[in-house]
Parts: sequence; structure tokens; C-alpha cells
Amino acid sequence: MTRRTLDVHDLAEFDHHARRATSMAGWFLQSVDLGDRSAELRRLEPAGAVFLGCELSDADADSVRSRGALVFPRLPGLPFDPYRGALYTAEELYALAPGAPARWTDSPDAAVYTWWRAQGPAAGLAATLATSLHDHAVGDALDEALAALAAPVVGVMGGHAVGRDSQEYAAAARLGRELAAAGRVVLTGGGPGAMEAANLGARMAGRGAADLEAALAVLATAPRFTPSVDDWVAAAAEVLRRWPVEGPVPSLGIPTWFYGHEPPNLFAGGVAKYFANALREDVLLQRCRGGLVYLPGAAGTVQEIFQASTAGYYAASPEQVTPLVLVGREHWTSVLPAWPLLQALGRGRSMGERLHLVDDVDEACALLLG
Repeated sequence: MTRRTLDVHDLAEFDHHARRATSMAGWFLQSVDLGDRSAELRRLEPAGAVFLGCELSDADADSVRSRGALVFPRLPGLPFDPYRGALYTAEELYALAPGAPARWTDSPDAAVYTWWRAQGPAAGLAATLATSLHDHAVGDALDEALAALAAPVVGVMGGHAVGRDSQEYAAAARLGRELAAAGRVVLTGGGPGAMEAANLGARMAGRGAADLEAALAVLATAPRFTPSVDDWVAAAAEVLRRWPVEGPVPSLGIPTWFYGHEPPNLFAGGVAKYFANALREDVLLQRCRGGLVYLPGAAGTVQEIFQASTAGYYAASPEQVTPLVLVGREHWTSVLPAWPLLQALGRGRSMGERLHLVDDVDEACALLLG
């Protein structure tokens, strides 16, 4: 019999569970301010609990440690919380506030990227430990968010360079909107271009086509994040202001500070941002059991195609093979001919039956939604 574990992310959760408990065995407390909970900590049996970056008095830390708890201290000098218990939001990454200009250049997200670049390839033990703890915490938060949404997850991959004023961007937004309207969770790489478009479409799933067209027109005033990333962010913030959403957004983004020069888009309902790109890619593809859609892209999209096809190639049973849908016949057969190689890999295997090449996003939706 495995011991039950309990994640505690804030003081309200702690108080709720502490009222009915005598033992904290199996509790994982992340970044909770317990400075005013000495009485509860002395009453509860802490053996088997793990305190990750919590605020504790020295006396309380010594007490719970001496009685069998593990206490991981807060790590100083970091522009992020390595023990965070929830996904990021656009409001947090960009420090969005009513009436204030939306900017990236002096945002919390930019500060983390600046810190990450300063570490360089020879990052010290403290930085390596902090980023590893952070990515593990974000992975846990992602799984909790997906469990709460409780719907099939479809991944939408595509190029970061797709302009907001292009037909390709509009098509990706329609794809995201149709998938979310049909009860799917849209998961993307969380960046600009086709990824942003799919997250935008999912966010607009409860609105009519006219609202989506109007939002696209606002975004087209700043079609790319270069030359001015702040103009790009400001246009997205204006869309958030004009078309607010109530309730959970059926869309998530998984970007990375490894590509931190590409700002995260503002339209995902939650953002699982990682430091380790290899881990982020693996997490992104593994969660998309409802299918993976590949819009025209370049090297990053090609990598994602073959990373997913490797899992399908070696799958132990047909049920473990995720459907792969490549959109853009000319792109995937002539410009970047990934399709012929995929066909060769899938021939005679279960994977082959779940590979699809279509001309447009409407065909992709028809395949995935049945």
C-alpha cells in the first residue's frame, strides 16, 4: 500500500487540512508562509512531510526537522520561485495591471530570461538545482491543471514566425477555436506565431466568428514580435481587455526560457514555462493523447514531428499511438519533405494507421473530432 500524498500550495489549504489532521505524513508544502502557524506545526506530527521553500521561523524549522520532516530552504537571489505550486498566467509573466502599459522588456518574464542567460552553459550547482526544482514543480502543476480541465488534449504545433496578419495565422486560430468548442483542451508550445493563434482561438471558443475576426484585426496592427516586442504585447493585451473570458480557458501553453527571446503569448489559460527545453518538449508531446496537429513550421516543428513518431514507432500497442496530423500537403512533401519519411517509418506498423496528411485545418478538425 502506497502512502497518500497531499500537495499544499497556500495557507488556506494548510488550514483546511490541519483542522482535521494529526499527522503530516505525505504532505508536500510548496512556498507556503507558515510564519504565523507555530501552534499548528507543534501540534501536528511532521514526520514524512516535505517543506519546500516555506516561510518558517528558525525555531519551527528546527522543530519539524528534528521530528522527521525534510525542510528545503528558500533559495536567495532568484527572480523566480523554484517551489511554485501553480502554473504561470499572462498576468503574472507580464505583470499586467489595469491602466498600465503592457510590456515585455521590463516584465518578470524578461527578468528571468536575463538571469538565465547570465548563467551560461557552465551554470553553477545552485542555479542548476533551482531550475531543476522549478521545472519539476511546473510539471506537477501542469498535470493538476489538466486533471481539473478533464478533457482530451490536442497539441497544436507550428512555426513561431507566422505573422498575425497572415491567412496561416487566421487558420490556426480557427483550428484552436473549433477544437475547444468541441470540448478539447488545446496545448501548444506557448510562443508566438501559430502557437499563439491556436491559443487565441481556444480562448475565443465561446464567442462568434465575428469576434474572432475583430480580434485578429487588432493583433494585425503588430504582426510580429520584432521589431517591437512591446507593441506585440500591447496588441495582445488589448484583445484581452476587449474580449474578456469568464471561467477556465481550455488552452495551455508550454514555452521555455531556452528560447526566451521568443516571448510567451498572452492567450493560454495557463502557462507551464520550463528552463530545460528537452524536458519541455517531452512533456508537451506526452500530454497530447487526443492527437497532434502540425501546421507548417521549420526545424522546431520537424523535431516535434519525429520525436512524437519515435514514441509511436516503438509503442507496445495501437492504443499507445497518438494520431499525427500534418497540415499543408505542399509544405510537408516538397518544402520540408517529412511526410515521405513518416510514411516509410509507419509502413506495416500501428503507427502507419494514425498518420495523416491534409490540405487544411478543416480536414484536420474532421479527422480529430470524428
